[in-house]
Amino acid sequence: MEVLDLQGEEKIIVGLDIGTTKICAVVGELVDGTINIIGMGSHPSIGLRKGAVVNIDSTVESIKKAVEEAEFMAGCQISSVYVGIAGGHIKGFNSHGIIAIKGREITEQDVDRVIEAASAVAIPMDRETIHVIPQEFIVDDQESIQNPVGMTGVRLETKIHIVTGAVSSARNIIKCCNKANLEVCDIVLESLASGEAVLNREERELGCALADIGGGTTDLALFKGNHIKHTFELTLGGHNLTNDISIGLRTPIAEAEKLKIAHGTCLLSNIKHGETVEVKGVGGRESRTVPKEIMAEILEPRVEEMFSILKNEIYSNGLENAFPSGLVLTGGSAMLNGIAEVVESVFSVPVRIGQPQNIGGLKDVVKNPAFATGVGLVIYGSKNSTKIQLKKSDRISFSGLLERMKQWFKDIL
Repeated sequence: MEVLDLQGEEKIIVGLDIGTTKICAVVGELVDGTINIIGMGSHPSIGLRKGAVVNIDSTVESIKKAVEEAEFMAGCQISSVYVGIAGGHIKGFNSHGIIAIKGREITEQDVDRVIEAASAVAIPMDRETIHVIPQEFIVDDQESIQNPVGMTGVRLETKIHIVTGAVSSARNIIKCCNKANLEVCDIVLESLASGEAVLNREERELGCALADIGGGTTDLALFKGNHIKHTFELTLGGHNLTNDISIGLRTPIAEAEKLKIAHGTCLLSNIKHGETVEVKGVGGRESRTVPKEIMAEILEPRVEEMFSILKNEIYSNGLENAFPSGLVLTGGSAMLNGIAEVVESVFSVPVRIGQPQNIGGLKDVVKNPAFATGVGLVIYGSKNSTKIQLKKSDRISFSGLLERMKQWFKDIL
């Protein structure tokens, strides 16, 4: 979060989406409770694979270029950011905690204690807690309480969702930001951030599944009762679709990406009979003309496979009835022609494409599923009342993130 106080209550908030395909910096201005987008910068991501940093120097250069572009558009200097995190190393699970109240009034300290009790689970040494998200509180036998402070009871319980990640992956992201002369205010799960940008209150309350389809990963999050119920990271994304096209049509990866964007579709019914596309050969071989139907025959089964895996993940956890309002697709690959129809056939629920909403300013610039995470990070930052400035160091401590998350969720309850 860029926390430069400008005028009165105005603040600048910066979200940095470090993705496999691109690195995107979104600058928002918080004025009287409204978020106005005032700048955005994007640059191809070179040093990441499946959401994890594999080349620090390349990642740092990409971050610098994206931030410089955002600074130029916004007319301000960016010194600190909210950063998204994703990848196959991210794991989420639910936990439960209980403490005795003994018939007195519940205080803020009791809420802290019961969250700490629920958080007291064994986590491997190579993993670190990124988020502790309260789902609900229970006072005696009364369930679905959002804020128990001031109530009286004998015992207090809570159900929470804990998100953990590999220490090395999180540290590498922070190290790249530090080398780019940026301080990290917080690390945020990308599906949580995207949900802030594209979901409306009714979907969160009734129950909704969000799939953020990036280049290297597809991030799944289930919301119900205005809380996250489940998270899952699938290490398949838009790059896998591009790779399939490259192999199937025997064309370079860069050319396959262009073909996917310009002509790709998941539905044969969207292609007129006899339509063709020119495909460049590999290694200087001659170009050739192929039917467009081949693209659909390649993409449709891969998309079905990806979302069948997500469906199995949801059903195996007994959450098949947890998203009656349907499924929302976002992320850059959500713009693939026909993808909503294919996903709808897999899940048999309504599917829509989610774009950033409830923002002002240059909203048309970021009104695209590809910028959902960046905008969501800005919205997330605007809801944060306390600041954490992680020191520029190779040895990063994440102990403050737990306290930050508990305080933030207490503020919004």
